[in-house]
Amino acid sequence: MKLLKIRKEDIRKFLSGIMSIGDFYAPVNPDGRGWRYECIERAEDVNLNPGKPVIPLKRFFHPPRLKTFSFDSNGFHPITLDKKILVFGVHPCDINGTLILDSLFLEGPYADPYYKERREKTYVIGLSCMPDDTCFCKSMNTHIVEEGFDVFFSDIGEWYIVWVATSKGDDLIHTCEELFTDHITAEDIDAYVQFHKKRDASFKLNFDMTAIADKMELNYEADFWRVLGEKCLSCGQCTMVCPSCNCYNVTDVLEVDENIKGERRRHWDSCMFEYYSKVASGENFRAQRAERIRLWYTHKLKGFNAQYGRYACVGCGRCIEYCPVDINVRTVWEYLHGLR
Repeated sequence: MKLLKIRKEDIRKFLSGIMSIGDFYAPVNPDGRGWRYECIERAEDVNLNPGKPVIPLKRFFHPPRLKTFSFDSNGFHPITLDKKILVFGVHPCDINGTLILDSLFLEGPYADPYYKERREKTYVIGLSCMPDDTCFCKSMNTHIVEEGFDVFFSDIGEWYIVWVATSKGDDLIHTCEELFTDHITAEDIDAYVQFHKKRDASFKLNFDMTAIADKMELNYEADFWRVLGEKCLSCGQCTMVCPSCNCYNVTDVLEVDENIKGERRRHWDSCMFEYYSKVASGENFRAQRAERIRLWYTHKLKGFNAQYGRYACVGCGRCIEYCPVDINVRTVWEYLHGLR
C-alpha cells in the first residue's frame, strides 16, 4: 500500500488526466431522483461529494444483462469487454460489497470468466463519505476498507489522503504524478483521525450485531416471518439494489431461420421471485413469501458469515431506502430483538 496526498484543488486535473484510459463513470443526480453511475467526459462535471447510487458498483462486474457468447454452425464465439472502465466516487460499503462478490465469483477452482474479465479491466477509485439517514455500515464494520480498490481518496480538508492499493492504481497515479506528494505530516494524520471521528459520530443508525447469527437460529420459526411475508410484494427490489446479491439466470436466444445461430445471455434473478425455487417437476421449495424473506435474511446475517467469515450485508441502507413496504435489515433486527 502506497500513501500519498493531493491538494483538493488538483483532483479534477488528475481525473481529467486519467479519462483517456477508458470509459469514465461517476455518480450523478441531475434530476434529484437518485444517484446513478453515468459515463462522464469532462472532469468539471464530476461531483466530488456524491451520494450512493441506487444500483451499486456490482453493475460493472456483474451486469444486470450480459451477453456471454454467440454461437452458430461453426461453433461459439466469446463476447469480451473491449475497453477499460474507470469508476470514481465509490464508497467503502460498496467496495466491501465487491469483496463479497470476489469471494463468490473468483475464489475456488472455477472462477467466473465474465466477472473476472470485468474486474481486471475496471479501475475502482474510492472516495470517503459521510453517512446519510439510512447508512449503518459502521454496525457491519464496513465503514472502512483496506482492499478491493485501486486508489482511494480520503477527504482531510484542503487535501486528500490517497491510498494506492494495486499496480493498476499506481498506473493511474503515474499519469499525473506531479500532482501528488508523499510528504505526510503530523497535521495530515490528525486531520485524517478527526475526519473519522466526525464521521463515526454522524451515524444515525447503529445496530448491535452481537450474536445475530444465534438470534436468527433461535427465531427461525418465529411468527414475524409470516407477518413480513404478508407485506412483501415479491418485487425483488431489495436484491437488485443490494451490493452483494448476485443471483442470475441463463437463457439461450435463437434465431429461427435456416441457419443455426444465437446468443447465450444471463440476467439478474432474485430469490424473492415466486418462481426462483421452482423446479421442472413443478415443485416449489419456497412457494411462500415468508419462506423467501427468511432465506434472504438468514443468508445475509448468518449463512454467509459461517462460510466466509463476514456478513453478506454491508450496511449501505439501500434496502431501508427502497423497499416500498418497509422490510429491511432494520425491521428484521428489531423483530429479532423484540422491539416490534
